[in-house]
Amino acid sequence: MKKRTFLKSFGLLATTAPFLGFDFKEKSTSNSLLPNSIKKGDTVGIISPSAATADRMEFTYAKEAMEALGFRVKLGENLKNRYGHLAGTDLERANDLNAMFADPLVKAVICLRGGSGAARILPMINYEMVKSNPKPILGYSDITALHCAIHSQTGLVTFHGQNGTGSWNSFNVKQFEKVFFEKAMVTYQNEVTKGDDLVAKGNRIQTLKGGIAEGKILGGNLTVLSALSGTPYYPDFQDAILFIEDVGEDPYRIDRMMSTLQLNGTLGKIKGFIFGQCTDCKPGSGYGAFTVDQILDEYILPLGIPAYAGAMIGHIAKQFIVPVGAKVRMNADAGTFTLSESIFQS
Repeated sequence: MKKRTFLKSFGLLATTAPFLGFDFKEKSTSNSLLPNSIKKGDTVGIISPSAATADRMEFTYAKEAMEALGFRVKLGENLKNRYGHLAGTDLERANDLNAMFADPLVKAVICLRGGSGAARILPMINYEMVKSNPKPILGYSDITALHCAIHSQTGLVTFHGQNGTGSWNSFNVKQFEKVFFEKAMVTYQNEVTKGDDLVAKGNRIQTLKGGIAEGKILGGNLTVLSALSGTPYYPDFQDAILFIEDVGEDPYRIDRMMSTLQLNGTLGKIKGFIFGQCTDCKPGSGYGAFTVDQILDEYILPLGIPAYAGAMIGHIAKQFIVPVGAKVRMNADAGTFTLSESIFQS
């Protein structure tokens, strides 16, 4: 993927030093921390922890979408700020996230959009506060940095799915309602489309290696995930199900990032692999370019673990809401994964 005042009630004094942050843990425990459930009528907070938006209407779209889902909305104090390509300074963006987790009236946090820059605020997140106030946080793309850091530092299950400014089509709305309102034990299975073709082509999955695997589902955007390698915010993938997606990357970049996951030991630890969509990841011109299919074969097949590609995860109009850190059971032959346990406290 190419590219104010802190909480007075907690008595914390903000600082402008970009490297100053809260204490972090080396790794979280193997058990996940479940967020509190949400319902219609609750207040959700909208923040922008990554890139700025140049379109003012996107603030309106995101607010109206949450209201249409049945929520009251609180906007982050710094939501509409801009600092270079970012939606405010690192401190402003971190303060908005911390404020939403500290506010007892806010029951969930919705990220406006991705882009880049979320990794810059990771040292400034108050992870103890997050752990003490476990709430759902939703977003994808660059928001992978938050999913990884929050889960690795607190164990909290977070949600990889549509950003506030994304497409709230009927598929995504039903997915949201099923996950958050019905609290269903969801089976994630592609919505295969045939259209006028003789055979179905849309949203087909490819089984790389058949079989069943169970474990925590962890991952997100490959570019962001691999960039966190070697930091205290990189998750522990021992016995996990790894899922990844990306957008606008030449295959040679995908190869480089997969080699990072191999070299840092991630691929050797996982029990299953799910590849989502790599939107606009076609080979460039020139002799000998790899395809994404070849890259997956080279890195995943030797592992001998259940694996499939083509899941509805990524930079696409209709996408799954994946509970990062939840326990799932994947079936690589069927191209599905199912929640094994409840993902909410109540």
